[in-house]
Amino acid sequence: MSEEEDDLVLSELDDDELVQQMHDDLYDGLKDEIEEGVRILLERGWTPYDILTKALVEGMRIVGIDFRDGILFVPEVLLAANAMKAGMNILRPLLVETGAPKMGSMVIGTVKGDIHDIGKNLVAMMMEGAGFEVTDLGINNPVENYLQALEEKKPDILGMSALLTTTMPYMKVVIDTMVEQGIRDDYIVLVGGAPLNEEFGKAIGADAYCRDAAVAVETAKALIAQRKHNQVAG
Repeated sequence: MSEEEDDLVLSELDDDELVQQMHDDLYDGLKDEIEEGVRILLERGWTPYDILTKALVEGMRIVGIDFRDGILFVPEVLLAANAMKAGMNILRPLLVETGAPKMGSMVIGTVKGDIHDIGKNLVAMMMEGAGFEVTDLGINNPVENYLQALEEKKPDILGMSALLTTTMPYMKVVIDTMVEQGIRDDYIVLVGGAPLNEEFGKAIGADAYCRDAAVAVETAKALIAQRKHNQVAG
């Protein structure tokens, strides 16, 4: 099927069918189709926020569930996340203009001494896909990088990743420094990576250990909702 024919098919669908098709296209990692779907919905007068939540975030939620349940694997999820990112690139400037509500914000990075980033990238993409504003610090981050980003960005969440047993203790260095500076309670701290487990997360003082990107999104949403509830109650 040529690109023109493909566009024609998408544009002939009604809104509900198009959104459903976009969920399928995200699942299959079809970047061009996602960009086209976003443009069609914008032309039809959809708000950027509605496109984000109903077409993209909902599509990635389905991807996340199947990833968690072992139906999809990292390569497929990365393709889906890249397709999502393509749609987000169109929507992001429009969302800023319209002041659309966000789920929250996150600073994430792999810790000092560790140059692994596939898991971290996946979490960053999935979080962005769920409506979070994400600042990715990349790899090999000393404590100063995290502290500077926290100061500048004032995120809701700090995420740290490690894939080596030799680098995972550095997460405690970061958390201990936050405690010393009296800022630990200002942030939700999530940790993840292959050698970690729940006990380790508790032992170093993190709010939660997330075994994969789908769990990270669910955990982040739950902890932010809980924090908002506590603020209202308080």
